[in-house]
Amino acid sequence: MGDGDGWAGCDLGHTHWGRFGAAGLLAYHRDPGGELWILLQQRAWWGLGGGTWGMFGGALHSHEDPVTGALRETSEECTLDVGTVTVHGTSVEDHGGWSFTSVMGSLTELVPVEPASRETRRAEWVRAEEVTDRKLFAPFARSWPRLQDAMKGLVLVVDAANVVGARADGWWKDRAGANARLRDDLKALDSGVRGVPDGLVPFDRCFPEVVLVVEGAARGVAGAPGNGVRVVAAPGSGDDRIVELVREGGPDTVHLVVTADRELKARCRAAGAAVTGPRWLLDRL
Repeated sequence: MGDGDGWAGCDLGHTHWGRFGAAGLLAYHRDPGGELWILLQQRAWWGLGGGTWGMFGGALHSHEDPVTGALRETSEECTLDVGTVTVHGTSVEDHGGWSFTSVMGSLTELVPVEPASRETRRAEWVRAEEVTDRKLFAPFARSWPRLQDAMKGLVLVVDAANVVGARADGWWKDRAGANARLRDDLKALDSGVRGVPDGLVPFDRCFPEVVLVVEGAARGVAGAPGNGVRVVAAPGSGDDRIVELVREGGPDTVHLVVTADRELKARCRAAGAAVTGPRWLLDRL
């Protein structure tokens, strides 16, 4: 039993489980045929909302962030290996003094999942369009219309040549070194990104896949460890490679390109991406 187990009130006059708030994982998978599947838990009959369906989750411990808590609760309640989940973002339902955080994450395979605790009666992958056919846990039923539009991942594509040119760190003397420093600084985004422009993704905090596109004298940076950053060396024009990357996106992917180049901005928007300038990115490093 964790220190978060217990009841708490909120400013709306409700009583909730979780002294420090609660969080849950909404895991999903898109199969090769394009079908979207959602992992749901049927709650045990004896508990709150017994027999209803919703996401795996529960009370947060005092020392936990919502992502850690949601993954821990899921691993305690079912057999899913949460290490295989790619977390894309969080969506917070704030009641004033108490909040529930939905953690959105995808899996590359539709793996079998079984109950792992007495809190779970069944675990099942359900087609997205059939979720509302189930008797849903009331809080999940209220949030589902919002969450079903949040099953997407953000790919942040960084025009390295343009961004290093916006930093006063001697890039004109050592282009490769400036690109390597930018690559290493992008590691800071691992903790999440807030304020994505224009509501591109419906997350309070998102965890993007970061792609750094290098060209020319900086191509060698792609051969070094990226520290979680995917470094792509453009064989020719960096702009052309960025546009290609945008066009390679799937149905659950949105792209945000970081550049101040006017022509590249127009090309990326025409390819379906959103665009922001280097200052937005540098403010988050």
